[in-house]
Amino acid sequence: MNAAQMNTVTFNLKYLSLGILILQTTSLVLTMRYSRTVQSGGHRYLSSTAVVLAEGMKICACVFLVFFQEGGRTIEGFLKVIKEEIIEKPVDSLKLAIPSGLYTLQNNLLFLALSHLDAATYQVTYQLKILTTAMFSVVMLGKELSRLKWVSLVLLMAGVALVQMPAESKPAEKELSTSSEVIGLVAVLAACFSSGFAGVYFEKILKGTKQSIWLRNIQLAFFGILFGLGGVIGKDGDKVRENGFLQGYSAVTWVVVILQAFGGLVIAAVIKYADNILKGFATSLSIILSTVISYYLLHDFTPTSFFFLGAALVISATFLYGYVPKVPSNTVQSV
Repeated sequence: MNAAQMNTVTFNLKYLSLGILILQTTSLVLTMRYSRTVQSGGHRYLSSTAVVLAEGMKICACVFLVFFQEGGRTIEGFLKVIKEEIIEKPVDSLKLAIPSGLYTLQNNLLFLALSHLDAATYQVTYQLKILTTAMFSVVMLGKELSRLKWVSLVLLMAGVALVQMPAESKPAEKELSTSSEVIGLVAVLAACFSSGFAGVYFEKILKGTKQSIWLRNIQLAFFGILFGLGGVIGKDGDKVRENGFLQGYSAVTWVVVILQAFGGLVIAAVIKYADNILKGFATSLSIILSTVISYYLLHDFTPTSFFFLGAALVISATFLYGYVPKVPSNTVQSV
């Protein structure tokens, strides 16, 4: 395969992963919000246990991929890879404890936020992670963003805010108390900084190692399970002892768990083939898609002029960020 073909494959993988991420994020937001607000006769499921189960599914999927892609499709080959790349490199493995702990915290915070905030407020505020990611990318990775890219970030933030600007209050919708809104907003803000730092830190590790993305995710999910179980014991230990680990689980809950586990792998692939800021744009586009679905299928949203203006800004920002000025053929570009 020549260089041109390699570039084409990389380009296709990058935008394929981004497209899948848009669909995954849209489905996750809608199902997670629904699962935290639907009224049921029994106990509500524990979000801390959902986080642990998602990490468990992720590690199973990564083990499967490592077995078939790197282990030679034999138990001996798989165990050899695990021993050489993980067990015999404890220092490298421990590096993943930092982003893993932050991702686990972030996942729990998002469940908390969606339990206390309406979808519009949650979506708008959570887009601050784009700005935090850009900030940490500049500080930690030494990236230099052009003025054009900074303008696109500002346009994106403005567009997302306009798209998610709530319309007139709905009479059928119960108003959230001030204290509940504060809890939700604090949870989202903390998740934004956690997401930004963890994502850039993980990107730095991935791009500075020869290990496969799936091996790194095994390590990440392993620590995620440990941190998650700590959260279950510390936060919901009494409830688990009283009503069980899977109390309140329904089909919708399992969909949320599966989407969260799958989303972690997609995000890892996006980081490998693209970068965190571009990932943020894909997530922002998914907000528009989820809003449209809410209008046409759930009938709980009415588009306004703010929506159309915001959508135009987001789409414009996406193209603006990916725009690369053409360099004249007779111009020598400095290295």
